[in-house]
Amino acid sequence: MAKMLICYYSRSGNTENMAEEVAAGAREVASVAVDVRSVSQVTSDDLLEFDCIVIGSPVYYGTMAAEVKDLIDKSVKHHGKLSGKVGGAFASSGGPGGGNETTVLDIVKALLIHGMVVQGDAEGDHYGPIAVGAPDERSRGECRRFGRRTAEFTLKIAR
Repeated sequence: MAKMLICYYSRSGNTENMAEEVAAGAREVASVAVDVRSVSQVTSDDLLEFDCIVIGSPVYYGTMAAEVKDLIDKSVKHHGKLSGKVGGAFASSGGPGGGNETTVLDIVKALLIHGMVVQGDAEGDHYGPIAVGAPDERSRGECRRFGRRTAEFTLKIAR
Protein backbone atom coordinates (compact mmCIF):
# COMPACT_ATOMS: atom_id res chain seq x y z
CA MET A 1 0.00 0.00 0.00
CA ALA A 2 1.32 3.46 -0.93
CA LYS A 3 1.61 6.01 1.88
CA MET A 4 0.72 9.68 1.45
CA LEU A 5 1.50 12.47 3.91
CA ILE A 6 -0.46 15.70 3.79
CA CYS A 7 1.15 18.18 6.15
CA TYR A 8 0.18 21.78 6.62
CA TYR A 9 0.51 24.87 8.75
CA SER A 10 -2.67 26.79 9.55
CA ARG A 11 -3.27 29.68 11.88
CA SER A 12 -6.83 30.58 10.82
CA GLY A 13 -7.99 27.06 9.92
CA ASN A 14 -8.25 27.77 6.17
CA THR A 15 -5.18 25.75 5.18
CA GLU A 16 -6.19 22.96 7.55
CA ASN A 17 -9.59 22.82 5.83
CA MET A 18 -7.83 22.54 2.49
CA ALA A 19 -5.67 19.70 3.83
CA GLU A 20 -8.79 17.79 4.87
CA GLU A 21 -10.29 18.26 1.39
CA VAL A 22 -7.07 17.05 -0.27
CA ALA A 23 -7.19 14.01 2.04
CA ALA A 24 -10.84 13.36 1.17
CA GLY A 25 -9.96 13.21 -2.51
CA ALA A 26 -6.93 11.01 -1.90
CA ARG A 27 -8.96 8.59 0.20
CA GLU A 28 -11.15 7.90 -2.85
CA VAL A 29 -8.20 5.96 -4.26
CA ALA A 30 -7.86 2.40 -3.02
CA SER A 31 -4.42 1.21 -1.95
CA VAL A 32 -3.29 4.63 -0.67
CA ALA A 33 -3.04 5.22 3.08
CA VAL A 34 -3.46 8.93 3.83
CA ASP A 35 -1.99 10.61 6.90
CA VAL A 36 -2.91 14.26 7.63
CA ARG A 37 -0.74 16.12 10.12
CA SER A 38 0.03 19.63 11.21
CA VAL A 39 3.61 20.51 10.29
CA SER A 40 4.31 20.69 14.03
CA GLN A 41 3.63 16.92 14.16
CA VAL A 42 6.11 16.10 11.36
CA THR A 43 9.86 15.66 11.63
CA SER A 44 12.22 15.56 8.69
CA ASP A 45 12.84 11.88 9.53
CA ASP A 46 9.11 11.20 9.08
CA LEU A 47 9.35 12.22 5.41
CA LEU A 48 11.36 9.08 4.63
CA GLU A 49 8.35 6.88 5.50
CA PHE A 50 6.06 8.18 2.74
CA ASP A 51 5.75 7.60 -1.01
CA CYS A 52 4.04 10.97 -1.43
CA ILE A 53 4.46 14.24 0.46
CA VAL A 54 2.00 17.09 -0.01
CA ILE A 55 2.64 20.35 1.84
CA GLY A 56 0.17 23.19 2.45
CA SER A 57 0.84 26.67 3.75
CA PRO A 58 -0.83 30.01 4.17
CA VAL A 59 0.89 32.87 2.37
CA TYR A 60 3.13 35.10 4.45
CA TYR A 61 4.86 37.92 2.56
CA GLY A 62 4.53 36.07 -0.72
CA THR A 63 5.91 32.74 0.43
CA MET A 64 5.37 29.82 2.81
CA ALA A 65 4.99 30.16 6.56
CA ALA A 66 8.17 29.96 8.61
CA GLU A 67 6.94 26.71 10.18
CA VAL A 68 6.77 25.05 6.75
CA LYS A 69 10.15 26.48 5.72
CA ASP A 70 11.64 25.12 8.93
CA LEU A 71 10.57 21.57 8.03
CA ILE A 72 12.01 21.99 4.54
CA ASP A 73 15.26 23.39 5.95
CA LYS A 74 15.57 20.44 8.35
CA SER A 75 14.89 18.00 5.50
CA VAL A 76 18.24 18.93 3.96
CA LYS A 77 19.85 16.17 6.04
CA HIS A 78 17.93 13.71 3.83
CA HIS A 79 19.01 15.29 0.54
CA GLY A 80 18.79 12.66 -2.19
CA LYS A 81 16.79 10.23 -0.04
CA LEU A 82 13.42 11.67 -1.13
CA SER A 83 14.29 11.35 -4.81
CA GLY A 84 11.57 9.67 -6.85
CA LYS A 85 8.82 10.28 -4.30
CA VAL A 86 5.71 12.17 -5.40
CA GLY A 87 5.22 15.70 -4.11
CA GLY A 88 2.67 18.48 -4.25
CA ALA A 89 1.67 21.76 -2.65
CA PHE A 90 -1.32 23.97 -1.89
CA ALA A 91 -1.78 27.42 -0.38
CA SER A 92 -4.28 29.90 1.01
CA SER A 93 -4.02 33.67 1.07
CA GLY A 94 -5.90 36.62 2.51
CA GLY A 95 -6.81 38.13 -0.83
CA PRO A 96 -6.63 37.88 -4.62
CA GLY A 97 -3.08 38.44 -5.77
CA GLY A 98 -1.99 37.56 -2.25
CA GLY A 99 0.85 35.25 -3.29
CA ASN A 100 -0.80 31.85 -3.63
CA GLU A 101 1.08 30.84 -6.77
CA THR A 102 4.43 32.09 -5.50
CA THR A 103 3.94 30.12 -2.30
CA VAL A 104 2.95 26.91 -4.10
CA LEU A 105 5.90 27.29 -6.47
CA ASP A 106 8.33 27.91 -3.60
CA ILE A 107 7.24 24.65 -1.97
CA VAL A 108 7.34 22.81 -5.30
CA LYS A 109 10.87 24.11 -5.96
CA ALA A 110 12.04 22.63 -2.65
CA LEU A 111 10.42 19.29 -3.51
CA LEU A 112 12.06 19.29 -6.94
CA ILE A 113 15.47 20.01 -5.39
CA HIS A 114 14.93 16.87 -3.32
CA GLY A 115 14.44 14.99 -6.61
CA MET A 116 10.73 14.51 -6.08
CA VAL A 117 8.20 14.22 -8.92
CA VAL A 118 5.39 16.79 -9.10
CA GLN A 119 2.41 16.44 -11.43
CA GLY A 120 1.02 19.64 -12.94
CA ASP A 121 -2.62 20.13 -13.87
CA ALA A 122 -3.60 21.21 -17.38
CA GLU A 123 -7.21 21.91 -16.37
CA GLY A 124 -7.44 23.09 -12.77
CA ASP A 125 -5.12 25.07 -10.51
CA HIS A 126 -2.00 24.35 -12.56
CA TYR A 127 0.61 24.24 -9.77
CA GLY A 128 -1.56 23.13 -6.85
CA PRO A 129 -4.86 24.14 -5.25
CA ILE A 130 -5.27 27.64 -3.89
CA ALA A 131 -7.89 29.43 -1.82
CA VAL A 132 -8.53 33.08 -1.06
CA GLY A 133 -9.73 33.21 2.51
CA ALA A 134 -11.84 30.27 3.61
CA PRO A 135 -11.99 27.60 0.91
CA ASP A 136 -15.09 28.13 -1.22
CA GLU A 137 -16.83 25.49 -3.32
CA ARG A 138 -14.36 25.93 -6.21
CA SER A 139 -11.32 25.62 -3.93
CA ARG A 140 -12.71 22.60 -2.11
CA GLY A 141 -13.37 20.89 -5.44
CA GLU A 142 -9.84 21.65 -6.64
CA CYS A 143 -8.41 20.25 -3.39
CA ARG A 144 -10.38 17.01 -3.67
CA ARG A 145 -9.48 16.64 -7.35
CA PHE A 146 -5.81 17.33 -6.55
CA GLY A 147 -5.84 14.75 -3.74
CA ARG A 148 -7.38 12.10 -5.99
CA ARG A 149 -5.02 12.85 -8.92
CA THR A 150 -1.96 12.90 -6.66
CA ALA A 151 -2.91 9.60 -5.02
CA GLU A 152 -3.45 7.99 -8.45
CA PHE A 153 -0.10 9.37 -9.64
CA THR A 154 1.59 8.01 -6.52
CA LEU A 155 0.32 4.52 -7.32
CA LYS A 156 1.82 4.78 -10.81
CA ILE A 157 5.19 5.97 -9.51
CA ALA A 158 5.40 3.70 -6.44
CA ARG A 159 5.23 0.49 -8.45
